[in-house]
Amino acid sequence: MAFELWHGALLVSALVLAGLFFLVLAEPGLRYGIADLPPAPGGHEMLGLLAALADAPVGHATRIELLRDGSSFYPAMLDAIAQARRSVHLEAYVFRPSAVVDRFMAALVERANSGVQVRLVLDAIGSWSLADQNLQALRRAGGHVAWYQPVRWHTLKRFNNRTHRELLIVDGEVGFTGGAGISAWWDEAQGDRPPWRDMMVRLHGPVVASLQAVFAENWLEGSGELLTDAGSFPHCRAEPANQPPGSAAIVVSGTPSAGRATRARMLFQLLIAGARHSIAIQSPYFLPDRSMRAELCRARERGVRVQILVPGRHNNHPIARRASRRRYGELLRAGIEISEYLPGMNHTKLLIVDEVWSVVGTSNFDNRSFGLNDEVNVVLTDGPLAAELREGFQRDIRSSAPIDLSTWQARPWSERALAMLGVLLERQQ
Repeated sequence: MAFELWHGALLVSALVLAGLFFLVLAEPGLRYGIADLPPAPGGHEMLGLLAALADAPVGHATRIELLRDGSSFYPAMLDAIAQARRSVHLEAYVFRPSAVVDRFMAALVERANSGVQVRLVLDAIGSWSLADQNLQALRRAGGHVAWYQPVRWHTLKRFNNRTHRELLIVDGEVGFTGGAGISAWWDEAQGDRPPWRDMMVRLHGPVVASLQAVFAENWLEGSGELLTDAGSFPHCRAEPANQPPGSAAIVVSGTPSAGRATRARMLFQLLIAGARHSIAIQSPYFLPDRSMRAELCRARERGVRVQILVPGRHNNHPIARRASRRRYGELLRAGIEISEYLPGMNHTKLLIVDEVWSVVGTSNFDNRSFGLNDEVNVVLTDGPLAAELREGFQRDIRSSAPIDLSTWQARPWSERALAMLGVLLERQQ
């Protein structure tokens, strides 16, 4: 009798776990409907609306620099670390053993030995291949390391929440963010293919305080320490009248809520809904849900030109790529232009709206970025930067193959079968 009760309890437990697993994979996404046409991009109304919905202050960037690939952004980041006098804060999803990681570790150790406060947040899954012993030299030099969501019994319920943020903030004065982690992928040729295509931005000015606050959030979660020192937030201690002018910028942190809504998703949905002339999207993993696809199609109905650039066959997640291609039909029929990058893996994450608004950061166009990960994106209203980003986008388009509806309809059955596997997993991608 006792055996039968135990066996029944075990069966019920297994069924409950299976049901919960199914809900994780198959739960419908949150609808994002916008009833009215938002204010036009470029005006103060849209800027204020974005700031209110994202619960983020409008900051100012006194200088914005676009760094187009690993040969430019890694040296710039290392140079900024070398010049640090008070603090170096680095957060990474990808921090994989490689020659470039060795260079970063040497730079961090040198600064820590010089008395600079060095703090490092690494995602426990994204950087799993980095052994903790590789960090001992930094700890001995006085640096501090925190693993985000390490695998413990008490973190299992949050296992799916990762920090996908890529951040470097030096002295609270200069900040870097964008799509690139720190790995050989961005630094060395991948067989017969070039290093991954990506970009970062370097920001100066008061807006850096907002990037620092994003870092502080996950530093608190990983270490239990709340950052408040003057060296981390110098702009917050300046008199408002002494704040330098610059381009308006908003730092939007994407952090999942119990209700599933995220600020990052509200940001992207609102900007696309407000577009009047053009939308350019670049994403390595493009899996827009029903609400986002409908918004893109509505933009096209308004006469907005919509261009989407994604990786071609050199995608490091082939199932995600096939699941992405499964969505092309609806978008192509609406007149949306889709191109696939040919030379290698293109990991760039970018949104440009009406040649005015630019969003650069870590979010992909997929559920994992919009609903599961911690992300960071910077909204910029700098016209020259938007033009520079557009020029880079068009350069990548010239190295890409356009997809037409007939080609998409003729894709092989093997791809369609793998795409169906992607349907089962796309809520996790």
